[in-house]
Amino acid sequence: MAFHIVLVEPEIPANTGNIARTCAATGTYLHLVRPLGFQTDDRTLKRAGLDYWHAVKVEYHDSFQEVKDTYASARFFFATTKAKRKYTEFAFQDGDFLVFGKETKGLPEDILNAHQDSLMRLPMTDAVRSLNLSNSVAIILYEGLRQNGFFNLT
Repeated sequence: MAFHIVLVEPEIPANTGNIARTCAATGTYLHLVRPLGFQTDDRTLKRAGLDYWHAVKVEYHDSFQEVKDTYASARFFFATTKAKRKYTEFAFQDGDFLVFGKETKGLPEDILNAHQDSLMRLPMTDAVRSLNLSNSVAIILYEGLRQNGFFNLT
């Protein structure tokens, strides 16, 4: 049993490294959609993931459409500050894909427009624009894991 995290054009290597470590700790697949804002051999990326990269199931994709085409029967949920529904209003299932955009701009409008029924947000005050990407991934992923009894995690 596993969830999938999709990062569409991530820009900050430390965030991706932290997310990779979370994926390793939870048995979650990580999908990185190019272009990336860093090299995958970046020292900061590797340092943030520590020595857990061997435990990360990572796939690289040239576009988000490639992810959708490869996993055509999967369910996709999209994190955005533009959503009306909170992430806690969704019932997540094994194999779901949780999609996040780049740190500076979020997900592209065409992706948001095509998936209006599966947009979710993290509640927050209007004092900030958004939460840190790696924190957002961890919050939503752990909600999915909680809803599913934490699978085989101890």
